[in-house]
Amino acid sequence: MSIEIKNLTKTYKKHLILDNLNLSIQKGSIFGLLGPNGAGKTTLVSILNFLINKNSGQINIEGFDLDKHGENIKSISSYVPQTYAFYPKLTTYENLEFFGALYGLKSNKLKERIDYCINATSLEKYINRQAYTYSGGLKRRLNIAIGLLNDPKILYLDEPTVGIDPQSRKYILNVIKNINKKKKTTIIYTSHYMEEVEFLCDEIAILDKGKIILQDKKDDLINKNSKITIKFDDETTTEIDIKNDYNKFTEYIKSLENRNIKNIDFGYKNLEEMFLNLTKQDLRD
Repeated sequence: MSIEIKNLTKTYKKHLILDNLNLSIQKGSIFGLLGPNGAGKTTLVSILNFLINKNSGQINIEGFDLDKHGENIKSISSYVPQTYAFYPKLTTYENLEFFGALYGLKSNKLKERIDYCINATSLEKYINRQAYTYSGGLKRRLNIAIGLLNDPKILYLDEPTVGIDPQSRKYILNVIKNINKKKKTTIIYTSHYMEEVEFLCDEIAILDKGKIILQDKKDDLINKNSKITIKFDDETTTEIDIKNDYNKFTEYIKSLENRNIKNIDFGYKNLEEMFLNLTKQDLRD
């Protein structure tokens, strides 16, 4: 495992934010972390990146105990926040030089990492332009480039495509896939765009009210449910949850002898439908 979390608890002003949370993330995977607003996603990622402290629980990252080996974990991890994390009046190259120096990179090693990060995010044409002149997509790519400087084994990406056009979004998603494929980097990806998570992630966990309510491989997770939708030739439909209403389902099937069934769907149509169903579709502020 790349990350193993056991019985993690966090409270804030007497409010329980993370409730005895347990989570495992496979090494080398792209892991989607989903949850409505207030579910605890930001708190969890902040704890894993030493931005806030936990109250209790055990966290092991790449074989290192979070409580005992903080510096080891920091050296192999990188967090790319939703906000822009660079200096807008510096150029791409100057930003990478500055943040690379903060990582302790020097001379040839620093240049090597800067060249890699520029190439990985296709920023070659923009290295001498000040960052404030960039489009939203370029700014997001610079954010990611800075996050790659320390050659992380674990990369946290928090809403990395917010506020950009569809073409830039598609490009960034492909950049992320290539990083994972070529470097075997474990990527923890949070997003409100369900189609992105479906496209990218190998495994998904849904966090709600401080608990992991479901975790599995993406394809298994989407299909792991008990809802059956029956559509008839007259275009009427009916839905039955066979887990909760199995007896009703069997009786219902017996009654269909004289009806023409057009098709039967088992499973949610997509990740968004599953997510809304599991989190009860209520609006969270």
